[in-house]
Amino acid sequence: MTKYLFQANYVGQGIKGLMQEGGSKRRDAVVKALESVGGSLECIYYAFGETDVLGVFDVPDQPSAVALSLMINSTGAVDLHLTPLMTPEDIDAAVGKTPAYRAPGQ
Repeated sequence: MTKYLFQANYVGQGIKGLMQEGGSKRRDAVVKALESVGGSLECIYYAFGETDVLGVFDVPDQPSAVALSLMINSTGAVDLHLTPLMTPEDIDAAVGKTPAYRAPGQ
């Protein structure tokens, strides 16, 4: 499973929908969307300021995350941003690799 941080803002009709349905029904919609691609919700929180809602979820692979992002953003009701999350062990594996690279101008 791949873990993602999600941050979203309700836009236009999305704000009206949130006001009509409330937070728990929107959480249920997120759970259902994640389950449709074999994923699960770890946590979800509402906030105010720059971000309306944020949380963490797991999905089987990157194409599943992209599919969710495209579908949700295509509604125009939510502006969703995903950030892949890595474990300390993922970083250990990365620093153990030595890719070949030549900097510009060298």
